[in-house]
Amino acid sequence: RHQPGKAAQTDFTWATELGVTIGGEPFEHMLCHVVLPYSNWEWASICQSESLVALRTGVQDALFRLGRRPEYHQTDNSSAATHRVSTGRRAFNDDYAALMRHLGMKPRTIAVGKKEQNGDVESSHRALKRRMKQYLLVRGSNDFDSVDEYRSWLHGVLEKANTHRGERVKEELAAMKPLLVDRLPAYSEVRVRVTKWSTIRVKHNTYSVPSRLIDEQVKVRIYDERLEVFHGGAHQETLPRLQGRHHHRIRYRDVIWSLVRKPRAFDGYRYRDDLFPSVVFRQSYDALQQRLSPRAADLEYLRVLHLAASTME
Repeated sequence: RHQPGKAAQTDFTWATELGVTIGGEPFEHMLCHVVLPYSNWEWASICQSESLVALRTGVQDALFRLGRRPEYHQTDNSSAATHRVSTGRRAFNDDYAALMRHLGMKPRTIAVGKKEQNGDVESSHRALKRRMKQYLLVRGSNDFDSVDEYRSWLHGVLEKANTHRGERVKEELAAMKPLLVDRLPAYSEVRVRVTKWSTIRVKHNTYSVPSRLIDEQVKVRIYDERLEVFHGGAHQETLPRLQGRHHHRIRYRDVIWSLVRKPRAFDGYRYRDDLFPSVVFRQSYDALQQRLSPRAADLEYLRVLHLAASTME
């Protein structure tokens, strides 16, 4: 039996099934969904993965909305919150435990394989997405100009739902303690060195960065949806974050300066397909290959890319 203000349950759910588009493009995303089981008060944050950064953002969005904190915070055994230890059980990750200490909550998880113990938030997933579908139908369109516009719309849906839970929410708030801490940043930080090919590797994915940073150590702030690159205390670049592992995002404008000095490397370059910014460039390279030797064709094409990068594509 749930007690007012005792616990919050948090879980992730895919929302891609809603068919939301941003500027006409399909928007694959999840929701970090926080629910107070006694009153069913809920909040949800848009995210791209079940990462600690997404969990930190989602939980703080909900608590700072309330201005108060329950005694316990309950999750499943996701890798964002827990890891396997030698006994075969799950223990809390250090960063997650630090988040709970900062917010003044005691962490707890459901038993392994017992999803029903998170039943309130699980059932709330279905109810929230049904509600969102209805509001999208009333809106007359699933398309939004930006993620920010979609986020504002989602918050409006949540606020309307929460107004119908007023009396029980008052009981929850009366039983909870005030939230008297500052919000933690919604990112983690790593330091990496830029390779001679003007790339960095972050969270098992590869990104190109400006060639002026070659051989330099940079600080990378890892948000759920983007990376921010800093050097010497100055912001250098913002990059869309890749999800999953072993992916890459290579821009020819970043790497051409090193390749043009080593034209022989082009033939075996790992990310060569990324160096054709449009079909016209691909056709140009094929035409050069038909008229020149392979080495001469590579050199001429790199000169074309160099000209595009230093002037206009």
